[in-house]
Amino acid sequence: MTAKKESIWRLVIVLTTISLLAALALTGVYALTKGPIEKGQKEKKEKALYAVLPKFEGSVVDTVIIDENNEAVPVHLAIDKEGRLCGAGIETYTLKAFSGRFDLMVGFDADGVIVNTEVIKSAETPGLGDKINKSKSDFANQFNGKNPAEFNLSVKKDKGEVDAITAATISSRAYCDAVQRAYDIFTKIKEDYHE
Repeated sequence: MTAKKESIWRLVIVLTTISLLAALALTGVYALTKGPIEKGQKEKKEKALYAVLPKFEGSVVDTVIIDENNEAVPVHLAIDKEGRLCGAGIETYTLKAFSGRFDLMVGFDADGVIVNTEVIKSAETPGLGDKINKSKSDFANQFNGKNPAEFNLSVKKDKGEVDAITAATISSRAYCDAVQRAYDIFTKIKEDYHE
């Protein structure tokens, strides 16, 4: 009976030690990778911002808008040397994606015309929904040069003007939702902006 108890205690000690070592290893890996991951994400956002802003000479002013979901949405205003609004880059998102959420950067010129869009973060299905990324398809290019005030930001299945990605209608609808959210924020900023 004593040998069984010693054997059980030995197993408990060994398993506890292995669990602690695994936890320490995971903590160490997290600590080592956290900084580079955050730096990479920041660089990706910055690159996306300059890819979507209109060409202008001046500075970028950062602000935050609280949206209808009570989320802080970063907005980057392109202000020329005379203090005029030239456009904006808006870090928008959607909660309607197949994966639940993805984030976009959408750029507008001063008139509200979409300059460009860039995916910041997405976990859509490889081979289908991930075609929202420009490296996978030309889907996102159809938004460039369009003014959402005159262009129905819905997929054609929903009587809109956007060609959906084949077999990825949910991702296409979500992309439209994110762009519409950015446009709604831009129109509010434009109304509130005083030169």
